[in-house]
Amino acid sequence: MSLRRINEKQWYRTTPKADGITLVDEPWIKPFYRCNIWHVQGSKRGMVVDFGLGAVPLREQVALLSERNLLAVASHTHFDHIGAAHEFGCCHVHAAEADILTSPDNTRTLADQFLSDDMFEALPPAPYSHDRYRIQAPQMVSPLKDGEILDLGNRQWEVIHTPGHSPGGIALWETKTQTLISGDLIYDGPLIEDLWHSDIADYAASMRRLRQLPVRTVHGGHFPSFSGQHLRQLIDDWLRQHEL
Repeated sequence: MSLRRINEKQWYRTTPKADGITLVDEPWIKPFYRCNIWHVQGSKRGMVVDFGLGAVPLREQVALLSERNLLAVASHTHFDHIGAAHEFGCCHVHAAEADILTSPDNTRTLADQFLSDDMFEALPPAPYSHDRYRIQAPQMVSPLKDGEILDLGNRQWEVIHTPGHSPGGIALWETKTQTLISGDLIYDGPLIEDLWHSDIADYAASMRRLRQLPVRTVHGGHFPSFSGQHLRQLIDDWLRQHEL
């Protein structure tokens, strides 16, 4: 049975969270594959972290993302996180994956491996099709490095390089609110650690690094947000399971 098509006006969903952070997501993609797109409001500019599948124009359909002065950041370069990155002109990503974002083919971004009807409850509007899916590169790609501060005016987010899931994975940390935007290194669901450029030793080192932070709230790359206490439990369980 073929999946039904969803009108583009219904494709995205917006959910306000605490501390001026809003979740944007694509409810017609199954939870395991559904990327969390995070918008953070600052006094000088907003920041958007990750961009979803890109099958439906993101800025056109989500009013919150239509503001001009928006800092665009990719947590890493898998297809479900960078589909609409090109809509933001300049996109920031860790230097280790800048080449992928500059030339995002379906193999390195994993679209070839995962993109199928199995991902969806319902499909994007026509003429979308899996076999014609291509990611457009942003006009400009700006490389990030560990320790860099992303300044939104009244808010500062530190870039933490978290290789493991992928070599250029990053998390973003705001000391003031004790908030972590963790990308795909850790979220409250089944983690993926066996991709073509995953590394288990890097994964463990990144987990231990996040374990040291006094985190209060975690906004992951997939699945619902959770507490810092739960983060520490998830990391401890992961390290124990892997005997690391």
